[in-house]
Amino acid sequence: MIKIAIDAMGGDFGPEPIVQGCIQALKEKQFQPILVGRKDEILSLLPKGYKDKISVVDACDVIEMSDAATDALKRKTSSIYVAVDLVKQGKADGLVSAGHSGATMTLATLRLGRLKHVTRPALAALMPTKTGTRSILLDAGANVDCKSDNLVEFAVMGRHYAQDMLGVAKPRTGLLANGEEESKGNEITKESFKKLEHFEGFMGNVEGNNIFDGSCDVIVCDGFIGNLVLKASEGVAKTITELIKEYIRKSPVAITGALLMRKVFKLLKKQIDYAEIGGAPLIGIKGCAIVSHGKSNPKAIKNAIFQAIRYVDTGVNSHIEATLSDIANKG
Repeated sequence: MIKIAIDAMGGDFGPEPIVQGCIQALKEKQFQPILVGRKDEILSLLPKGYKDKISVVDACDVIEMSDAATDALKRKTSSIYVAVDLVKQGKADGLVSAGHSGATMTLATLRLGRLKHVTRPALAALMPTKTGTRSILLDAGANVDCKSDNLVEFAVMGRHYAQDMLGVAKPRTGLLANGEEESKGNEITKESFKKLEHFEGFMGNVEGNNIFDGSCDVIVCDGFIGNLVLKASEGVAKTITELIKEYIRKSPVAITGALLMRKVFKLLKKQIDYAEIGGAPLIGIKGCAIVSHGKSNPKAIKNAIFQAIRYVDTGVNSHIEATLSDIANKG
């Protein structure tokens, strides 16, 4: 049975939504959850019927959002350090954390190590599209400065994630630039274009709108650009939602229309709600780490756990290593 270590202390709202998300996940799937954190606090939140179904590993320290990510390596009694170590020791197959994302990525990379031929693991964000599918944006924030070889690795990792996790048979991969022409982009993207032009499914340069129009499955960029795109997208979605609510509130006609379109609004919310995804996988490490939003509710935690289980089940990592080995041998 797949074992998932869950940082119970890292989220903005404490362990309660994380414990609840774990319980919800258990109601739908068979797996072995291991909640990591302050044992007494976690046990007080567990219903009697679940105390024998959920393992609890004590960890007294909690890395706060204001703490430096580099401090995580020294704080060996923190919940995220202990959770990562469970994966390192083979006591868990993957981990989920809604805590300090920098600390999670630092510990997962340095404690678990990188896959063969991976120089930089990448954070992958699943973006909504107008076709109802998801596109994969990577890197979404793990690496601010990248070389062209790193972007090639991201393309390989994104392709296999799309195939194994999203069921896309022939993923279309694009390089994020300021225009579709080969001459567009900075020096790194131009170098990357040349290295990727014979890559299976490579579309060439794509622009920001292609992330959301369903024309491209994997969008490759460095973590600086990717994180800006991710945060800007979240801001736009939130602003539009708030504007719609405000306009509806001010207009009786709009209120009537909104009532008639409740199903449409429900579907739209589902498409842009981060809780539907659960978290962003850190791809390229030995193991599985899902980085969830600090404000994750129980539904988000549940879906993050499901994503971790599927990641382990599909063997994404072995497929990434095989393709990168082929590239290295040809190079």
